[in-house]
Formats: sequence, structure tokens, C-alpha cells
Amino acid sequence: MTLHRQFISDIPEETYRVAKAIFPQGNLYMQMRDVLGTIYADEQFANLYPNVGQLAEAPWRLALVTVMQFAENLTDRQAAEAVRVRIDWKYALGLELTDTGFHFSVLSGFRARLASGQSSEQLLNTILERCKSLELLKIRSKQRTDSTHILASIRMLNRLEQVGEMLRYTLNKLAQVAPLWLKSWVDKEWFIRYGDRFENQRLPSEKQEREVLAQTIGADGYTLLQAIYDETAPCELHKLEAVQLLQRMWIEQFYLEDDAVRWRTKDDLPPSDKMLTSPYDPDARYSHKRLTTWIGYKVHLTESCEADLPCLITHVETTSATTQDVEVVDDVHADLAQQDLLPGDHFVDMGYMSSDVLVTSQQQSVDLVGPVRADTSWQAQTEGAYDITQFQIDWEQQTVRCPMGKISSYWREGTGKFGKPNVNAGFKSSDCRPCTAATRCTRNKKNKARALTFPQQAEYQALQAARERQKTDDFKERYQTRSGVEGLISQAAFTLGMRRARYRGIDKTHLQNLATASAINVLRAVNWLIGKPKAKTRISHFAALAA
Repeated sequence: MTLHRQFISDIPEETYRVAKAIFPQGNLYMQMRDVLGTIYADEQFANLYPNVGQLAEAPWRLALVTVMQFAENLTDRQAAEAVRVRIDWKYALGLELTDTGFHFSVLSGFRARLASGQSSEQLLNTILERCKSLELLKIRSKQRTDSTHILASIRMLNRLEQVGEMLRYTLNKLAQVAPLWLKSWVDKEWFIRYGDRFENQRLPSEKQEREVLAQTIGADGYTLLQAIYDETAPCELHKLEAVQLLQRMWIEQFYLEDDAVRWRTKDDLPPSDKMLTSPYDPDARYSHKRLTTWIGYKVHLTESCEADLPCLITHVETTSATTQDVEVVDDVHADLAQQDLLPGDHFVDMGYMSSDVLVTSQQQSVDLVGPVRADTSWQAQTEGAYDITQFQIDWEQQTVRCPMGKISSYWREGTGKFGKPNVNAGFKSSDCRPCTAATRCTRNKKNKARALTFPQQAEYQALQAARERQKTDDFKERYQTRSGVEGLISQAAFTLGMRRARYRGIDKTHLQNLATASAINVLRAVNWLIGKPKAKTRISHFAALAA
């Protein structure tokens, strides 16, 4: 592709001359400026700044610095230093050689404005618009999605450490807000017990001693809450976030019985998607997937995957660590439709597939390509047995005909245990008991009557069609397209540092993920425009011997 250097007119002359002398062929950031321009504009961020007061650093520059910072996985100090001393950064940002840059804290302030103003999406969406204008993205293109875990910027603590650190955290917040009130009544033993970080203390190893300590911490927490809600306490204390978190964690971890504090057993705890894991990041959740356990979040990355175009990230979804993959598909499609980037073929793994998602995808003319879960009933796993595909369902008459020609005696529409509409149909025991094929049909020893549970018509038909399609060679060949998404996950998580959250809270973590995705898109778009071929999958020298 011929490059049109239409974005260099506002680069200071001396900066341009020196940069070209040092980098005759240009480097990545110079090429980025030459082919993509400044990307952002101040007007995009006007709602984040007041109309009065001291002038701020140009928002478009801060947005571009943020993307460049994440492209190299730099800290705020390192990014601010790069603006001050690096010629290629000054070229990309259109700065004079003598420009001294800005204080590194400006970057954290800009991110805070983005997160609080719900403007984080502009980082990625603006780059996508520029890529569409350069015809790097197709309408109704092929896209693929996968997820990976994000480690929260907190320590993983056991239950005893959690409640101890929660109480210590709350006492520190109260000591800042109402030190005289707190000191006037607090027990001196508390200064020893909660003075240092709880995970640094030597905790008892015996189970009974640990339970005693837990109950002591629980009693101290209830004492503190009673003091906070007493009439003599400052009225604003109960409004503190730390106090509300303490109250919430104490409900989850303790209960009162006959005025005694009891430590909940593991079986009596709330589910992990509800339970607090740290006072420092209330949004972080504990989760596990196969052999991986973590506290934090999950990110779902969607990228285009056309063979003749660069692979660009089109959507980033940051969720709780406990959110199932299938729950995000409809939201991903809705956001992509809003950006006019809805895919034609969407390649996903089994975690994103379900009967209702297949139907909603078809309604948007999206072919959701991925393996669906097999029928796990014993009939489907036994050769010669009668699984549900052997029954003829008459949706209009609301009847089911069995392989032996008998008609169902009832048809009831209801809701399954996960809240999804389904149908329950069954046959009379007088028809099933004397049937010669009963042993291949049911193991109901009570009356030997076969009962069926299946989704509503649209979901059932979509599910059966998907199961049949995934058996074909055409499906297996098409589905190979999805495998490239592993390279995206590797680049984002390991090369650019997405695996570990830099910040606390889901909003700021999402901003980090968007900035990382924007950096990846800039790197890939520039490399494509300057003719650099896509990198091939790397294999070790030993593995190559098997080829």
C-alpha cells in the first residue's frame, strides 16, 4: 500500500529534521504518525474538563501517550520520561525538541477522568474508526473471541487473613476521619492485633486456635460496628465505604447465636460471585478454571481474522472472574452492532455456546461457529438406546411420538434451574411398561414411564443443528480459523502485561484492557500499512523435527 504522509504538516520543523536524521526510514511511532496521524482530538474529551481554571495538557496527546505507554508496558514515570527525552515520541506527539513534557501524575489524572466519565471506550473506538477509514476492517467480517483471567492488584489471602485485614483497613480509615473518637474507646489490645498487615503476622497453625482467633476478630468487628452506629458516634461514619464493606464481610463470614459470635463453615458461605475477597478491591472475585485459580477479573477479547487484512481487536469486555463466557455473547454482539462491526462469522469455543445464544445470534444474522456440548444422557452415550433425537416432536400439536409410535400424555412448558424456558413431556406408564424397547429407553424403575425435558422450539432446533454441523469436515476446516486467537491472548497477557491489573476496581481494570487493546491495534495497523508481514506461529527447534 502506498503511504500518504498527510499527517506531518503540524510537526515542528526541527523535530521533523532531527528525527529523520536519526531514523532515516522512520521507526514505529514515526510511522504511526505518518500513516495514522494524531488519531485523537481534544473535542472527544471536552466533557471531561471544566471550562474554567488552568489549561490542561492537550487531551489528545495524553490519550496517545496512554496508548504508546501500554504498547511498551511502561509505568507512568517511564512514559513521562519518554515524552521528555525520546525523539520518536516527540515526533509522534508533534512536540518541540525543547519541550520538557509533563509530570507523570498527569497520566493517572487523565485515566481517572476517562474512567469516571465513562469515556474509556473512546480509546479503542477511535482507532477502530480510523482503521475502517483505511479499509483495514470489513463489514460483516470473520471475528473470533476468547477470554483469559486477570489477576487483581491485591494479595490472595485466606479467610482468616481476609477478616483480619478487613478490620485493620476499616480502623485505618476511621483513624483518618475520626481519630479522637476512635482513640477514646478502643481497646489497647487492638493496637497489637491490628497494627500491622495481617498476612505478615504469625497466625496459629492449629485449627482450634485459628477458630478462636477468628471468633475474637468477629467479636471485635461487631464491637466496632456497634460503636459506629451508637448515638454518640459522628453521624458520617456509617456512610464510609470501609464501614459498609466491613458490615458486608461480617454478614458473609460470621453470625450471632445466643449473643455469641460464630465463624461460618465453608458450606455456609455465600457463592464466590457474591463474596468479598479484599477491602482494597471490592470488585475482585475468586474463581477457578481447570487448574488455574485466581482473584480478579476476566477479559474477553474479540478480533477480526480475515486472511487478507490485519487482525484487529474490535471489542473488549471486562467482567467479574465468576462470569461465565456464554453470558457475554449477546453484549458483545450488541456493542459490535453499535459500532457497525457486527461479524458475519463469529468463532468461539464451547464456553460461549448455548441454545439461546445460538438463536439470538441468528436473529442478528451472525453465524456463531463453535462446538456445543454433547448430550450427556445415558441414552445418547449408549449405542442402540433412544436419545431425544429418536423422538418426533410436533410443536404445533404439542405432542411427542416415541420410536415405537406412542404419543406423549402431557406437555408442560416451564423454567429450568438456570431460569431458561423449557418443555417437559412424558408418556403413560401403561404405554411404557409393556414396551419391548423399554430397557433402551428409560431406567425409571418406579413406573418405567419415559419423561423428556428439552428447550423451546427455536433453541432446540438450533442446538440440534449445531450438533449435527460440528460432525462435518466443513465445520472442522472452518473452525481452524479460531486457533489464531491464542496468539492475541499471549501478546496481550504476557508481552503487554494485561495478565496483572495495574489498578484496582473493574472500571480502571477495563480501562487498562482497552488501552492495551488500542496499543495492539496501533502496532498491527502500522505494521500492515508499511508492508510488514504477519508473524508466523513460533515453534521450538525440537518440535520442528516432528514436522
